[in-house]
Amino acid sequence: MKHHTIKIDHELCWGCKTCEVACKQEFHTPFGVKLITVSEEGPEETNGKLQFVYHVNLCRHCDDPPCAEACPEAVIFKREDGIVVLDSDKCTGCQSCIDECPYGAIAFDHENGIARKCNLCYQRVDNGLIPACADNVCLAHCIHFSEPG
Repeated sequence: MKHHTIKIDHELCWGCKTCEVACKQEFHTPFGVKLITVSEEGPEETNGKLQFVYHVNLCRHCDDPPCAEACPEAVIFKREDGIVVLDSDKCTGCQSCIDECPYGAIAFDHENGIARKCNLCYQRVDNGLIPACADNVCLAHCIHFSEPG
């Protein structure tokens, strides 16, 4: 079965962070908890001009997610469509998944004592919508969601 994918063209990103805002609005995460982050490097001088470089980071929905293997409660699982989900209702807050994520894409929600990660807005995808951060909300049009097929 083919999987849903999210692709990011980092060269197009200008750091507006509308993806971060859309995600916060969708999931109502507490202050300091981000399921998608935009970081900046710079300014650096290139050809006499100052430039910034922006990087968008979120769960990559790995083919073989190390976070799922690390979870002693087995609350992280990969759906048939490729979306890796963390069931926060069953999370014990041990943070093993955070340590194992090679992308630093899992946050700890201190307010609720649980790990949180991007779930590719599966509740939206299951209803024929796209993830909150992607395509039309991204002002630079650098985050793209594609359906299996």
